[in-house]
Amino acid sequence: MSTNSDASEIAKFDAASHRFWDVDGEFKPLHKLNPVRARYVAERARLDGARALDVGCGGGLLSESLARVGAHVTAVDLAPGMVETARLHALDSGLTIDYQVESAERLAAKHAGKFDVVTCMEMLEHVPDPGAAVAVLASLARPGGDLFLSTINRNFKSFALAIVGAEYVANIVPRGTHEYERLLKPSEVARFARAAGLDVLDIAGLRYDPVREQCTLTSDPSVNYLMHLRRRAAATP
Repeated sequence: MSTNSDASEIAKFDAASHRFWDVDGEFKPLHKLNPVRARYVAERARLDGARALDVGCGGGLLSESLARVGAHVTAVDLAPGMVETARLHALDSGLTIDYQVESAERLAAKHAGKFDVVTCMEMLEHVPDPGAAVAVLASLARPGGDLFLSTINRNFKSFALAIVGAEYVANIVPRGTHEYERLLKPSEVARFARAAGLDVLDIAGLRYDPVREQCTLTSDPSVNYLMHLRRRAAATP
């Protein structure tokens, strides 16, 4: 089964996996973003007792947040180092999370429609075919299930702030983390979602202030943004 992935992107994150939980290291922005992302999900979906899937889980930031509020979490990533880091941190934290080195495509072949909540944060801009990725994510959610995505908009402002500013001026994100051509407009993700049988329920902006090192939810999706989608329920005969 073909996997919608880029080996060079996987290798890049795999090489940095041992530094993932350094809150003052290169993943600091993710540590600042995560409480806002986790709260967004928790306010929009029932998590206690829910079957949740975190795709592209990295070192387990969001996976742990979902588990702490009662979700039964499966988390997958194609970077073995990241998954091992996530497993060790969950063990130290006393959390039970089913981490797997697995692709969403292979998981969907075995567990289509299994999950109440599916999350995929900061991954769509790193895969060759984001439309196909959204379709696979949709297939993993049960009818009526919730899907949460986050990614970066594609415009001059996002180029100036998320790439030039964050990677080359402030050096808060490693250089080369993002490629402008791979960034995605909300309208594009919404089109992928509708084609995959998902309804767009909400789009919210994420603003990161590197001076105060604070992240806030906003109504402006011009740079980073979150999207809440829901898989359409099966039509009644």
